[in-house]
Amino acid sequence: MTGAEFDPGSVRAVAFDIFGTTVDWRTGVAEQVAHLARRRGVELDGAGFADEWREMYLPSMGRVNGGERAWAYLDVLHRESLDELLERHGVGAAFDDADRAELVRAWHRLPAWEDAAAGLARLRGRYVVAALSNGGFALLTHLVKAAGLPFDCILSAELAQRYKPDPAPYLTAARLLDVAPGELLMVACHGWDLAGARGAGLRTAFVSRPLEKGPAGGADADVPGDVAARDFTGLADALGCP
Repeated sequence: MTGAEFDPGSVRAVAFDIFGTTVDWRTGVAEQVAHLARRRGVELDGAGFADEWREMYLPSMGRVNGGERAWAYLDVLHRESLDELLERHGVGAAFDDADRAELVRAWHRLPAWEDAAAGLARLRGRYVVAALSNGGFALLTHLVKAAGLPFDCILSAELAQRYKPDPAPYLTAARLLDVAPGELLMVACHGWDLAGARGAGLRTAFVSRPLEKGPAGGADADVPGDVAARDFTGLADALGCP
């Protein structure tokens, strides 16, 4: 579904959020946490741990954007949050430095949603398609390669040294793609991300991911945008991609 005033022909490039929108972070992180916990003989609810870790995501980046700490790429922020979480659960002694590095790299190995690769391939036939994520450049490179996602390029917030929803990552993406902000369509399943993109002058597309936070729900719904779709296949339909 597209808004009455939105012309898909005005778009020259489409940028996609990654965590939650393109890949299933919760399942991927939960399974890897549970697997390592079993190896270490520790009882740990992988899904609950993944949820808590994710809850620390926006606040940690907000401290960077707010100037409370110097720039650090996402692996560093994930490691700081992980160290805090392990102590909170009383299992810090069970995980050495190598274990913690392995857990941080769990965010580099996440399964794509079933519709993601096919939808991207269709969209790529008409548009330049880019990953635009708060993940670090190496993280995104490993993730996209392992998941077999057909992006034309990767645009990490690391290039702007600011995190979404600050305007800098969105505007950096437009500049590097050599398009005007209004010619770049930002695709996400999160209201905060689309609000940031809209504030930077981008067009926006909301894709629903009702299972992003697990079967109990809590995912964003009915977020305003120029386009709304059930998944990447529906987005390709809405934009007239064959």
